[in-house]
Amino acid sequence: MNCKVRDFALPVLILVLATIVISASGADLKVSSLFCIDGKWPVGDQQPWHLLYLLDRGPSIALGICGLVAAIIGSRDKQRRNWIRPGLFLVILLVLGPGLLVNVVFKEHWGRPRPREVVQLGGTKEFLHPWQKGIAHNGRSFPSGHSSAAFYMTAPFFVFRRRKPTVARWWMAGGLFFGVLMSIARITQGGHFLSDNLWAWGMVHLTAVALYYLQRLDRDETSSATA
Repeated sequence: MNCKVRDFALPVLILVLATIVISASGADLKVSSLFCIDGKWPVGDQQPWHLLYLLDRGPSIALGICGLVAAIIGSRDKQRRNWIRPGLFLVILLVLGPGLLVNVVFKEHWGRPRPREVVQLGGTKEFLHPWQKGIAHNGRSFPSGHSSAAFYMTAPFFVFRRRKPTVARWWMAGGLFFGVLMSIARITQGGHFLSDNLWAWGMVHLTAVALYYLQRLDRDETSSATA
């Protein structure tokens, strides 16, 4: 299978299959109900979950700033011109993925109620599956903003993927681990369902894959310039 096709097809397949399994098993409500005690979410107030909530987008913004600095240095120093594309990749991915796609396009307008807002968990709103669009601005559960920012920390994988595969794999593993921890935190706090976090990863990852090929990070500077 072509590498580019695989990079897009595999995460899409994971998203679709996992969403089907979550829906068929009722995992969204079942998992969230484990942390809803008498209408409250006390586990989410404990550590390390509360600390993760407070971290919010701090690490992702720091990484984006590093990318911006790298791009600026590369534009001024001829010996570091190869820093420009990776630096811009980090900045653009942060803006497009966790920024516009997750928080502006979907989170603000999809209208899926949070776990703590649905009737089954002590709230007053109707439970919706991730593919069911609710009333815009009447629910901000889908997808998770915190988790999308955490999963963004896998971004350096694409920067180092071709030249330093070992370093790239460490970034991917670390970013996924951080994203999973943040996802658990948001579930324990009644902020997001399991599927909200799944799609937070999917949206960021697929945006990263698209940007990786659009910016031709899979090629040398010279080959991209002559292509």
